[in-house]
Amino acid sequence: MERTLRGHHLLCVHGFQGMGYSPGFIKKMETIVDEIRDEEKDFPIRVVADLDDACGACPHNGGTVCMASENADERIKSMDIRVIEHLKLEPGKLYRKSKLVHWTAKNVKPDDLDTLCKNCSWLSYGVCKAGIEKLREEKVQRIVKDKFH
Repeated sequence: MERTLRGHHLLCVHGFQGMGYSPGFIKKMETIVDEIRDEEKDFPIRVVADLDDACGACPHNGGTVCMASENADERIKSMDIRVIEHLKLEPGKLYRKSKLVHWTAKNVKPDDLDTLCKNCSWLSYGVCKAGIEKLREEKVQRIVKDKFH
C-alpha cells in the first residue's frame, strides 16, 4: 500500500475529528487517519503540494485543482509548501509513514500551525493544534517508557 498526501494533510490527520466537506470526504479521511494513527502499520507516503488521496473524495476537487473558492488551489498549495519546507521534505518524494509521524512530532509545535496553516478554515476549531499537542505528548511518553523499560 502506498498513499499520496498533501503537505498540510500530514498535520490534519493528527487532529481530524470527523468534520469535513461531505460525507464521502469524511469517510475517506477517516480511512487515511486510521492508517496513519495505527502504529502497527508502516507504509510509503508520497508527499505532494497538489491533490492527494483525500482530495479524490472532496466535492471541491476540480480534477487537477481545488475549486473550493477563488484562489483556493493557490492558497492550499502554499500551505502544503510551508509544511513540506518546515519538515525539510522534498515534494514528490516517498517517505515511510513512521518517519513522517516522528518528524511531525519532533518538529511541529501547536503554535506553528498559526503560520503553517494560515488562512485554513479549520484552524479556528482548535482540533489540529490539540492533535499536534497529543502527538508530541505521546512521543515524549514513548521515549520515557523506552528509557526506563
